[in-house]
Amino acid sequence: MSVQPQRITWMTATVREVVEETARVKSVVLDVPVWPGHRAGQHVDVRLTAPDGYQAQRSYSIASAPEDAALVLTVERIDDGEVSPYLVDVVVPGDRFEIRGPIGGHFVWETSQAGPLVLIGGGSGIVPLRAMLRHRAAQGSDVATHVVYSSRSLDEVIYRAEFERFASSPNLNLYLTLTRVRPPGWSGYARRIDHDLLADVVVPAAEAPHIYICGPTAFVETAADVCVGLGHAPAHIRTERFGPTG
Repeated sequence: MSVQPQRITWMTATVREVVEETARVKSVVLDVPVWPGHRAGQHVDVRLTAPDGYQAQRSYSIASAPEDAALVLTVERIDDGEVSPYLVDVVVPGDRFEIRGPIGGHFVWETSQAGPLVLIGGGSGIVPLRAMLRHRAAQGSDVATHVVYSSRSLDEVIYRAEFERFASSPNLNLYLTLTRVRPPGWSGYARRIDHDLLADVVVPAAEAPHIYICGPTAFVETAADVCVGLGHAPAHIRTERFGPTG
């Protein structure tokens, strides 16, 4: 007798807290009493319903680890978006909206996976990668991990304080590249993700790392192509692309 997959249904989430990450990005901490749990790297659908019945729906990566006490979504405001402006500029503790998930089984990572871990994020593409890093920390894992994060400026680095703490974790290397504005005395990378940058920081293909890349479509395609050019097997590269509506 075959087992039918469990249907993903809409649930009501209540906002517990809203945390400002940058001028355009906020983390929304949610209480979801019937949340079934998730894996690092999965996402949810968010549905908003206006008083006149009009509905808007978008998908957002889960920022929290499976071990965290609350579900967290980190959202970047898209000025012409239908959902992100509400989540970033309007929502306050006590507000409620619908979510559905967790969704996705390809772009996930668990500490039980062998081999080095390489995380490459652009802008808000760092969100699901942060869930993986929090999962790694919660499990006390010391798997070799290399994080490459591309941001336009230091002020736009999401989770900046947390990443500074991650940088002191055993066997974890964090590489930040700023593509537009650098502070005086900046000694880190100062360009977009390219062949030379990834050749410097990504472990050799012979070590068969698990590579996760998330960000805008062009960023993801460039980074994935570079990794393949460096000899990494496409089967070891997992990607998550953000569309224009975010």
